[in-house]
Amino acid sequence: MSALVASDNFLTLVVLFGVGGALMVLALAVTGIRTRLRLERRIAKISQRIEVRVEEAARTGLRPEKSYSSIGAFDRLLRRWLPNPAVLQQRLEKTGRRIVPGEYILICGLLLATVSLLSAKLFGFPTFLALSSGVFAGVAVPHFAIGYLIARRMDRFTGLFPEGIDLIVRGLKSGLPVSDSIAAVGREIDEPVGAEFRRIDEQMRMGQTLEQALQNAVKRIDTAEFKFFVISLAVQRETGGNLTETLDNLSDILRRRRQMKLKVRAMSSEARASAYIIGSLPFLMFAILYVMNTDYAMTLFLDSRGKFLLGAGLGTMGLGVLVMMKMVRFQI
Repeated sequence: MSALVASDNFLTLVVLFGVGGALMVLALAVTGIRTRLRLERRIAKISQRIEVRVEEAARTGLRPEKSYSSIGAFDRLLRRWLPNPAVLQQRLEKTGRRIVPGEYILICGLLLATVSLLSAKLFGFPTFLALSSGVFAGVAVPHFAIGYLIARRMDRFTGLFPEGIDLIVRGLKSGLPVSDSIAAVGREIDEPVGAEFRRIDEQMRMGQTLEQALQNAVKRIDTAEFKFFVISLAVQRETGGNLTETLDNLSDILRRRRQMKLKVRAMSSEARASAYIIGSLPFLMFAILYVMNTDYAMTLFLDSRGKFLLGAGLGTMGLGVLVMMKMVRFQI
């Protein structure tokens, strides 16, 4: 009787802990979303008129239709059944690599089939569990891989971008127009800054205005630093002023932002390292127990109580990871 009472108390504590952690994460997420929405509204008010012009030019201009796959039949199939292929194409372009949605979908399908077969044949998973693991691998692994490539490229772009702004400032001081200064950045600055500014220069040579070329670049470079640059150029062209001084101040601000981010990362490195070590300990201990006594370790998966404890442990660890990620991530 006392064992049942203790078990009920334990279940109650687990449920209360899980609900409390979920509410805490939800409150933190709502606060971060409100701050982000406020900043996005301020940026949208400034760039709204430019975006309207770009959309009008896109509706009236003649542009070649993008191909989502080199295989004609597969391309037509993607256009018909894939929801928002243009959004996927835009996300793949942010990586700076020549990846088309057709290749991405094929990789997802191959991962799904491979993981499902391996789970069913090698590990003996039931059909539903094997398909679930295959779907997770086919969707999550490519998604996170693309996200990693985008984050790495955006970080490199942010690090080199102030040098590009300085080069534009020097060009303006020497009497060059903005278009020639942008072309100079494309020639002199390393990737990925040079590649993006070369693309902007090519689009202007093909007849687009500076605003249109910059707005197209914003879709590929979704960083606050580049948006500041685009808004600064737009405001200066509409209201006038000293563009050289504006860009010089912007370059200094971007360098200070990056220094602050690096300082925050250095100050939070100890907490992140502790989180990595503590988070890996349960998995490391399970691996040691599995090697030393396989039958004893597999009880966690075979017994119903073990499955419940495993789910509760993974759930609470997930909540803890989300809370720690939110604590060490600052808006600068």
